[in-house]
Amino acid sequence: MKYKERIVKGVFISRPNRFIANVEIDGKTEVAHVKNTGRCRELLVSGATVYLTVAENPERKTKFDLVAVEKATQGGIILINMDSQAVNNIAEEYLRKIFPRADIRREVTYKSSRFDFYLEENGKGAFCEVKGVTLEKDGVASFPDAPTERGVKHLRELTEAKNEGYDAYVLFVVQMENVSYLTPNDITHKEFGDTLRLSKASGVEIMAVSCIVEPSSVLPHKEVKIRL
Repeated sequence: MKYKERIVKGVFISRPNRFIANVEIDGKTEVAHVKNTGRCRELLVSGATVYLTVAENPERKTKFDLVAVEKATQGGIILINMDSQAVNNIAEEYLRKIFPRADIRREVTYKSSRFDFYLEENGKGAFCEVKGVTLEKDGVASFPDAPTERGVKHLRELTEAKNEGYDAYVLFVVQMENVSYLTPNDITHKEFGDTLRLSKASGVEIMAVSCIVEPSSVLPHKEVKIRL
């Protein structure tokens, strides 16, 4: 996906709460909306270079949306997309590529969950839940960066759907390039990792895709290996 709004470059100062950040743009301190409610502590550090979209609506409380951040790694500077709202657009592009003949619909309810996608091909239905990944260390991506009971619930109900005859998928959208593999973050939330492994053993397919990230766009790139 490509951003339609104008993109500006800034410097991260602080994050008073999970919804807003103070940033410096052209020498002036501005308040920006953070389009990711995750912790992102290893990304939003004082002095980090960030990229923001400029809102066209003059009635908005914040003029800017923080969508990407530069991170220093052993391999150099990488750009990480932080826009949670972009993740499902990226996922849909990827799903349409790997399931070109499927009818794909967004946000379909199954029992007490609303899954991100429902796919149907040749009379066979499938549910897909999407998770955005911004956590990286030494070239390894991991999820989640904070405990996610909602994520555990989704995995359990995907397993139920699989047991009832549907196909079921979890798609991790790794919002950066050049990662070696993706693994569950058991240190932060072991229950999620354990449930993911149980889901895999029950037939739920686990997928991951990296992204080509630029300040003004983020596109699905290539399959990422998974180590459970």
